[in-house]
Amino acid sequence: MTRLIQIFAVLIMALPNVARADIDALYDAMGMGRIIEIMRDEGLSYGADMATDFLNGAGGPEWDRAVDRIYDTDKMAQTLKAGFEEALDGTDTAPLIDFFTSETGAEIIALEISAREALLDEAVEEASVTQLEAAQASDDPRLALIGMYIESNDLVESNVVGALNSNYAFYTGLADGGAFPFEMTESQIISDVWNQEEEIRDETTEWIHSYLLMAYQPLSDAQIEEYIALSKTDEGSALNRALFEGFNMMFTDISRALGLAASIYMGGQEL
Repeated sequence: MTRLIQIFAVLIMALPNVARADIDALYDAMGMGRIIEIMRDEGLSYGADMATDFLNGAGGPEWDRAVDRIYDTDKMAQTLKAGFEEALDGTDTAPLIDFFTSETGAEIIALEISAREALLDEAVEEASVTQLEAAQASDDPRLALIGMYIESNDLVESNVVGALNSNYAFYTGLADGGAFPFEMTESQIISDVWNQEEEIRDETTEWIHSYLLMAYQPLSDAQIEEYIALSKTDEGSALNRALFEGFNMMFTDISRALGLAASIYMGGQEL
């Protein structure tokens, strides 16, 4: 009986390892490691903008070091994977791994990453918006296909919610760090954050459409339709939720840490 219990215990301990192996395979196939590196570059650029626009240069080299620590790729990956694994619990990842390791899936990931890298250049970002405006003016049929993909994954709403959560975490960090010359209540924070919703939605809608229009330009309609079809499966829906959960956890942690770090250099200032 003792031997059977030991064997059962070993099997129970092994099951999560199998799940983690599947998650790791999917994570790697989707190029998440490189995406996190790009997000770090985006974060460092955002931190530099904050130093000028938000802190009026008060942080100096110490602020730069704080931002560098906050956008730690190992920590970011750990948080993202935790949310990813939890949200995909019980999901058959085989169809997802099969797709993203296929020729079409690998090309899609490569294009998404390449476009995200390119958008680190402000000139490229401006050009992508110009391309979107031209496509809208000419009623380019590719826009309808891009729109179907965005809608099937609820990308605008998910990103708006994520941005609002991140802003709430940032304000909470500022408040906890004593940045305000008065006590900032939770209801005040929520009100201030919610007032940004319309602007965030407009910016998010434009960014997602311009990014995907640029990224998917080399793809055929059939390839995009195949990707949309995957998104509509149970496994695709679970993946989309997992990505949102993982990134939401990651950016919430980062935003609160940025708020706490910024509060050091602006204690008592009016915002």
